[in-house]
Amino acid sequence: MDTDYFRHARPEMLCFIPEHRGRVLEVGCGTGEFIASIPGCTEKWGVEPTDAALSAKGKLTQVLHGTFDAVKDQLPVKYFDVIICNDVIEHMVDHRSFLIEAQKYLAPNGMLIGSLPNVCFYDTLFRALFENDWKYLDTGILDRTHLRFFTTKSFRRVLEETGYHVIKIQGRWYDYSFANDRSGRIYRLLAKALGKLSLGRLSHLRHFQFAFQAVPSVDVVQENATKQPQGGNIGRSYLSPDGL
Repeated sequence: MDTDYFRHARPEMLCFIPEHRGRVLEVGCGTGEFIASIPGCTEKWGVEPTDAALSAKGKLTQVLHGTFDAVKDQLPVKYFDVIICNDVIEHMVDHRSFLIEAQKYLAPNGMLIGSLPNVCFYDTLFRALFENDWKYLDTGILDRTHLRFFTTKSFRRVLEETGYHVIKIQGRWYDYSFANDRSGRIYRLLAKALGKLSLGRLSHLRHFQFAFQAVPSVDVVQENATKQPQGGNIGRSYLSPDGL
């Protein structure tokens, strides 16, 4: 695979990193470009199964070379303020087990963040609907290495079923031109029209990816019990820098 695949800095994901981010772990860190760009961290750890881990070692506090399942016993328990999984979950054989297991390594009030491809993106959905085609490629939503496919609704359900409280799920890469052929341009216009006609209810068709913030449900219960005994919204410790 092209080594550039592992070098994406992902600056658009920085706004999902919470203010409390001393010790950060990125699962699937590639060459470490994204986690290395996060300011205000005291420790930056990475897990990477490919040889891209060799390039990450000079940038991070600690890099574990292997899959999450293979190296998880080397990770400190209840330690990380943030665990990042950008474009990783869709590659996992058992994503539910990972989501459950990840909670073991989050410190109290820790947060899981990440991004995933949106299988309802207009180009993928309309080519299946109008062309009866589902063509796997080297990159993109139908990447040949993707084992799981999600919508924003289905992934929210997965998070809740695996013990998380969802803070935020938001579409990213709006109206992205993945395939700029004639069909792609027509489908993009159709997605825009449907978004307007539906008064925004079909706007998810226009997002190439979506990103999320989630915290273990047990932390939310404890936070509300100690800080808000009379009820109300969850505590500020879970909010991202832009006040979400």
